[in-house]
Formats: sequence, C-alpha cells, structure tokens
Amino acid sequence: MKAPRPAFTKTKWRNRPAFCLNNGVVQLTTLTGGGHIADFRLLDPPGNGVNSLWEAPWATMDPDKFRSSHVRRYGPTPVGKFLAAFTGHAVCVDYFGGPSEAEAAQGLALHGEAANSCWRLVNRKKRSAESRLTLAVRLPAAGLRFRRELRLLPNESVVYVEESLTNERAQDHFFHWTQHVTLGLPLLHPDESVVALPGTRAMTWPHGYEGASLVRDNQEFSWPDAPATDGGKVSLARPFARDGKGFVVAVLLDPQRELGFVAALNWRLGLLLGYCFRRSDFPWVAIWEENLARTGSPWDGKTRARGVEFGSTPMPLGREETFARGSLFDTLTFRRISAKSELRVPYVAFLSKVSSGWREIRDIQARRDTIIVTEERGEQLELQASGLKNLGLCGR
Repeated sequence: MKAPRPAFTKTKWRNRPAFCLNNGVVQLTTLTGGGHIADFRLLDPPGNGVNSLWEAPWATMDPDKFRSSHVRRYGPTPVGKFLAAFTGHAVCVDYFGGPSEAEAAQGLALHGEAANSCWRLVNRKKRSAESRLTLAVRLPAAGLRFRRELRLLPNESVVYVEESLTNERAQDHFFHWTQHVTLGLPLLHPDESVVALPGTRAMTWPHGYEGASLVRDNQEFSWPDAPATDGGKVSLARPFARDGKGFVVAVLLDPQRELGFVAALNWRLGLLLGYCFRRSDFPWVAIWEENLARTGSPWDGKTRARGVEFGSTPMPLGREETFARGSLFDTLTFRRISAKSELRVPYVAFLSKVSSGWREIRDIQARRDTIIVTEERGEQLELQASGLKNLGLCGR
C-alpha cells in the first residue's frame, strides 16, 4: 500500500486557529495564538488517540483575546495572559520567567513576547517528498523577529524544526531562548513512566514552591536524585511522585556531548516521545512539576504537569535575576545575538512505539539518517530520520 503523502491543513484546536501537519505516521498541530505546539501524536496504535503533549485542563484562548475580565480565571495579567493561552510546547523568547515590574506595566507577560503574541503564516509547501510550514512573529519590545519552520517527510515519525531569530536593532542583544515542553497524562503517569536526559550537575529553585516544594531550596545535586524537603533523596526521573507537591530545578546537560536530548517513556502505552538538539544551543534543562499543589485559579488543585524545558537558561528567574546571578557550573545562562544579525537553531521531535519490557532510556544518538535509542538493558530502537543531515544534527 502506498504511503500517504505529507500534508497540512488549516484547522481548529479547541476552537482556536491552528495548522495541522500529517504524513500518515504522525500528526502535529500548532496554534497561531502564542505559537504553541498543542498536539503531537502517533497515528498507529498504541499511539492512536494519545496526545503526547500536556493539554491545559482549563479552557484556553489566543493571547490577543485576553482582557482584564479574565484575571479572575487565569491570574494577574503578567502571568494570566500566558496561562490563558498556554498548552503543550511553548517557546520562551527573549526571557525565561516573569517580566520586571516596569515591563509588566508595559504589557509584557510571563516567558516573553513570542508565547504571548499571535503568529502569522509566512510559507507553506506541499510536495510529494515533504510538507513544510513556517510561522513567524515580531517581538517589538525586544526588537527581534522569530520564525519557526516545521517539516514532515514520508514514512517517518520525526518532525524537523528549525527556528531563527533576527535582531532588527543596531546593537547586540542578550536574551534567553527556551523550549517550554510540557508533558502530562496520559503519557506521563506516576506508576508507568519515566523521564530521561543526559543530566549532570543540577540546582534546585531558590524561591520555594508556595509552601509545597518537593525538594529543598537552592541545593546542588547530581541528576536525578534531588534532596527532598522531608529528608533523604527523591528521583526526579519519575514524575508525580508525591501529590500536593511541586518543584523547579535546573539541570546541566553533559558537556562532553554534542547531542542533547529529553525523552519520556510510558511502558504501559508502549510509547516514547523524544526531542534531540545541539547541546551547544541548549545546554540546560529546567524541570518544572506541578502535582496537585497549586489551589488557585486556573490550577484549582487538579493539575498535573511536568515541564522538560531545554534551553539557553537554567531556571525561569527572569532576565534581571538571571543576569545578576551570572554563570552556573561554569556555563553561560543566556545567549547573545549580534546587531543586525540572525541565529538559527535546529532540533527534532519524534514518537515511537517500544516493546513492553522497556523501563529506562540509557541514551539517544543521531547517526546519518537514523535516531538510535538505547534502552537500559542495551536493546536498541532505530528510527528513520533522513532529514538530520540537512539540520546539522548528525554525529561524527
């Protein structure tokens, strides 16, 4: 049977404008409001019907629809505007965390302009060999332009992503660039799933978690075993370990690696989600977990979400505090874009079925046209990924 050609359609996701890419193997849906990737699923069982990304349990809206009347439902404007639009995978540019008071007074919100603006379609191509979609957004306060290209090839469960940032100003700009990937049920489940990444040194959040932190504040540790508030250690590789708790930690990816990755495995579903990227682009992963801890709106004490947020910056502390703290573990915590110049960052997302015996992910590598996933016992999974070379993600 002839494989379906990659295709895209204009659609709606929970009544929000969106575009959908589909090649008969995987399907990805991206919103124009905030640019959030809302849905990424495998179309062949067991992935059929399972969105691998977290879906906000509250009704969402495009960021341009947010009004002062929505504050009661989503929280004060600097936070509420982001939460009202957020679902799945957001991008945080040009800061990771909250705005300053002065910036908030000018209408800026949590995690930067890109996630709080409406994006526009700038290009779409449909050929027998691929389907390609490009969305863009202008960030006027930062003086930047941001673009994201999404590409699907036939018979592959890989999405190829290339993001670019252009500095419109005649001066260098220091900024944050973080992929706010958020996962939850059904992929992440406390009894049947694990999160994997090549982490080394790590640090817990310095500001607590509203009196409900799973881990002690401002403590260095080695991934994944963090110091628990009630003594001992807790493995952060396992999601949602203790109800009513939450945390934020920063994890440095192994400096000896060229390829970084984050992955989530659910062995009951037999489903694996992974992202691969250049470690030089994104040396940090911020791990955030909300596990029925926040009782205020819109969380309502009912939300389970785990962020695996790979980026240039270790924690969502905002620009001022991050710059004041400087480097961490001898590693920069921000990026620089030269005046009137452009930066490009490639990465891939993939989904795959795995055998029922898989429990841990030891490693993920990219070689030529293949993504190789190694399970803890040494069993390997090879995924066709013929677009890796063009993105510059192949290992030597």
